Amino acid sequence: MAMTGYRAGLISGTLAMAFVGSSAAVSPLLTSYPVLTGQAWRYAAAALLLLGYLWLRRLPWVRVGRSDWARLALLAATGLAAFNVCLLQAARYTDPPVLGAIVGAAPLVLAITGPLLAGRRPSLLVATSAVIVLVGVGTVLGGGQFSLPGVLWSLGALAGECLFSLLAVPLLPRLGPVRLSAYTCALAGVMLAGTALLIERGRVATAPTGTEALSLAFLAVVVTALAFALWYAAVGSLGVDRAGLLTGIVPVAATLIAVWIGTATLSVQVLIGAMVVGAGVSLGMLPSRRRRGGGLAGREEQRPASRTVSAG
Repeated sequence: MAMTGYRAGLISGTLAMAFVGSSAAVSPLLTSYPVLTGQAWRYAAAALLLLGYLWLRRLPWVRVGRSDWARLALLAATGLAAFNVCLLQAARYTDPPVLGAIVGAAPLVLAITGPLLAGRRPSLLVATSAVIVLVGVGTVLGGGQFSLPGVLWSLGALAGECLFSLLAVPLLPRLGPVRLSAYTCALAGVMLAGTALLIERGRVATAPTGTEALSLAFLAVVVTALAFALWYAAVGSLGVDRAGLLTGIVPVAATLIAVWIGTATLSVQVLIGAMVVGAGVSLGMLPSRRRRGGGLAGREEQRPASRTVSAG
């Protein structure tokens, strides 16, 4: 793997997960707004932004086959729509630390399943690093109360978090990060809008307050459109197993941002957990003997994806 692509992937993945972590500071401002409706608006707005970017850049049209559309629909249904539903349901039955600890196992799952799906053995270095990241995440989040429904919903959110990356790997070489993000956001927006019409019914027409509108805009622009494109660029550059280590940054970023805005206090436990996460990520990012460290196969295939995200 070229060092420039490696560094770019590391930077884009770190920024993406930091942006995702920032959503913890914004989401509480939307507790009074219809959940499904808000998520539908979020993904629809993000899709329009990303499609507008593609149009302004006049990037060539890429033909999407039926099998690709099926994979895109599955990605949108599981990694976006179902993930958010599971996350919100889990929060009703389980304390945030327990929910975060379960979803925080994503680095370990990706470190093992990513290589297996690619037909190769998982890297011992990356798997070990994933365990270290998982320990750090657990340290940051601490203990909490939980129930069986909460654990099951949390496991569903964990599955959605992993499928968000795993299902994207075969699509990235042809579609690129921005186009892939645009299509999945558009599909998720349609799915969530349909679900909102069935479940939230009359509340779908609820107009957001000024604070809620700004919060939805932040989620659409920063946490969705920008973060998704950056994340898929990282997956394409680093490989899904190494990029997966960076998901451990999410709870750390969320906690540090909460401290910064004054909704939480910084403790020794958080500092230690953050340092453990950093150590695990650093270890997993060490150069591997295996060429490209599990990135997408074929240098020629990678160029379109890299070009797309660099333009974004």
